Amino acid sequence: MMKRFALVMSLCLAPSAYAADDVVDVWKAKCKSCHGDDGKAQTKMGQKESIVDMSQAAWQAAESDAEIRQAIADGSPRNTKMKAFKYKLTAAQIDALVGYIRTMKAK
Repeated sequence: MMKRFALVMSLCLAPSAYAADDVVDVWKAKCKSCHGDDGKAQTKMGQKESIVDMSQAAWQAAESDAEIRQAIADGSPRNTKMKAFKYKLTAAQIDALVGYIRTMKAK
């Protein structure tokens, strides 16, 4: 009985741990090449396209979660080179990315 309980608990807890790893993997696969590891856009493409530093407190305050979500899903209205990801990412992955971007706020 205890083994079964432990198995059920590990299965219940595993998705949360996986989700945290998953968002980092999605960021690395889809976002990092332009936005960098830290959202500061200090990459070749970030500098070439004058991509904003998402870690800036002013940017974080100015952009709502809905606006960030829409830019990820539909592409950026400010930069046509940012592709829409609504057909490549799930809604849950997009929501996770919004949360991940919020962790980049400079202190």
